[in-house]
Amino acid sequence: MSDIVQKLWGFCHTLRHDGVDYGDYIEQLTYLLFLKMADEREIALPKSSSWESLKERSGTSLTDHYADMLRKLREEKGIIGDIFAQSVPRFNNPVNLKRLITMIDEEEWSAMDIDVKGQAFEGLLEKAASEGKKGAGQYFTPRVLIQSIVRVMKPDPRGISDFAISDPACGTGGFLVCAYEWLISSDVSGGTFERKEARRIKEKTYFGQDLVPRPRRLALMNLFLHGVSPHIYLGDTINEPPGNQQYDVVLTNPPFGTKGANQAPDRDDFTVATSNKQLNFIQHVVTILKSGGRAAMVLPDNCLFENKAGEVLKLLMEDCNLHTILRLPRGTFTPYSQGVKANVLFFQKGPPTENVWIFDARSNVPGITKKDRPLTAQHFAEFVKCYGKDPNGLSKRKDLGEEGRFRKFSLNDIKARDYKLDITWLKDDSLEDSDELPEPQDLAADAITELEAVVDDLREIVELLEKPD
Repeated sequence: MSDIVQKLWGFCHTLRHDGVDYGDYIEQLTYLLFLKMADEREIALPKSSSWESLKERSGTSLTDHYADMLRKLREEKGIIGDIFAQSVPRFNNPVNLKRLITMIDEEEWSAMDIDVKGQAFEGLLEKAASEGKKGAGQYFTPRVLIQSIVRVMKPDPRGISDFAISDPACGTGGFLVCAYEWLISSDVSGGTFERKEARRIKEKTYFGQDLVPRPRRLALMNLFLHGVSPHIYLGDTINEPPGNQQYDVVLTNPPFGTKGANQAPDRDDFTVATSNKQLNFIQHVVTILKSGGRAAMVLPDNCLFENKAGEVLKLLMEDCNLHTILRLPRGTFTPYSQGVKANVLFFQKGPPTENVWIFDARSNVPGITKKDRPLTAQHFAEFVKCYGKDPNGLSKRKDLGEEGRFRKFSLNDIKARDYKLDITWLKDDSLEDSDELPEPQDLAADAITELEAVVDDLREIVELLEKPD
């Protein structure tokens, strides 16, 4: 896959001279990859919109036909129309379009990996991120992390007629794709379902939302190529009022950072007014969960300790059983946000919190790098074992003590900390070893995280001071 990504990325540089920027190139590439993989899987598309009809043309006939194909596809009803909504051709030179079609046709994409198109897309985003392009990080959560989360959450819709799974910040659909792949794996279901149930699962189970059209389109494509018809909405999850739909399982990694979060959303269901996007996502997820529903959320460290965090976490622990927190290794989001330190919060709506179990997968673990120390499933193997088989965190667990990675903290312990959950107990020897000190960019990112938390607090103070009363 890395060789293919390198080849596709090299062609991106060629297209820049033709006036096609990297974002437009990635978008056009996803259209063509989708058409090629639909052809490989013998998925029926509208007449005269086949991959073969593209391959057999060249010159202006090719560019004209490609433009006509996109027009027909975006006018289709249903998921195909959603996938190609607002699609327009970006190729000025038919030679470049023909070359890209030929390059894609050389590979048997479906034979490589069921989610190979998503991996190619994310590989290109990774290339863009490494060259300093901003914004790519909003799309990507490492697959091995998603798979470990799904493994313990067990999003199994079998036998429950209205079972629904959601990712309210779905990006390219990684959580939803992995949830479906887990379900159809041989060790879960054997990949076979009764026909009526199979149709319900594929058409009425998987939901998502994203603010940006491109990743939403990728989510639709990825799930459609898995045989799933998802419901992926385009919109602002935090600032728009939620619908009436509630979910049994929520799996999500809300976008990090404070960009665009200048004021608190005006929502009646948000008890704590804050401009922190991630803290608002916590409140949103509690709203959309069914009673008894469970969630796993990836959140940066500052969401466990900044000023408003205590208020939000207090409410969360009153409304839900926040039973488990996983501290992720440093560099988990390399190369997008190398310095970001993050956690996964696991909770069930309904019963209040009595104890919080924290697994420290960070202390004395070498930081993740792209080449020398990549993130692997082994980084989470011990956590999966400690979590237990019950997806709601109710399995019998053992506190491993001050020398272990898995500890239990009572509600009284947490109250004494004003509900701040940045709890550590292991001495991190790597931080004292000059050869293992974090990279300068990691230290800078830590400083930025701290400063952003302070800025949020100051902004809220200013808003209070400006009120007449």
